[in-house]
Amino acid sequence: MSRLALTPEQQAEADRIAEILMEAARREVVAIAELLASKPDNKLLGRTEFEVRDHVHKIGSKAIETALNERKKGGSKGPA
Repeated sequence: MSRLALTPEQQAEADRIAEILMEAARREVVAIAELLASKPDNKLLGRTEFEVRDHVHKIGSKAIETALNERKKGGSKGPA
């Protein structure tokens, strides 16, 4: 995936969002790793897949929440 060409203001906002997301994502990645490590081979598919997906969706939800909150604080208003 190629990177987007951002204005300096957009890049600053992206950097702020990324910094906030990194910790939230780290917690979810650790939870995924622990979940996978706890399962025997024959339990990695099925229910476990849905549990992993739920953790990944939490990261995506946090990304949207963070972007909205940063804009409310006076960051970028988004693309015109």
